[in-house]
Formats: sequence, structure tokens, C-alpha cells
Amino acid sequence: MDTWIFLAALFCLTMGIFLTWATISKRRTEQRLNDPNAPKSSLAKDGPGPNPVTAPRRGEPQPR
Repeated sequence: MDTWIFLAALFCLTMGIFLTWATISKRRTEQRLNDPNAPKSSLAKDGPGPNPVTAPRRGEPQPR
């Protein structure tokens, strides 16, 4: 019986920590999305993108 109480407490603690972490992460992400001064990701459509001088192109041999 004591083992089940321990496992249930451990489960509840783990879920509480995970939900707290997820809530904080979500809040930080939303704040960054709403910040007009935050830099855009290089993967975003309107982001700076990779450097065209150093970015490899399709079909061209890669330097070794």
C-alpha cells in the first residue's frame, strides 16, 4: 500500500512540474510573439534567411 501512495505522489509531483514548465514556456513564447522588436527567425518567411554567399545551393557540388 505504501508503494502505491509513493508512486501516486511521484506522479502528481512530476505532472505538476511539467505543467508549470509548459505554462511558463507558453507565456514566454506568447510574449516574444507579441514583441515587435524581437528578431525574426531565419526560418520565418519574413526573416533574414541564411547568408546567400555561404549557403549551399541545390545541384552544386559541395566544397570539401
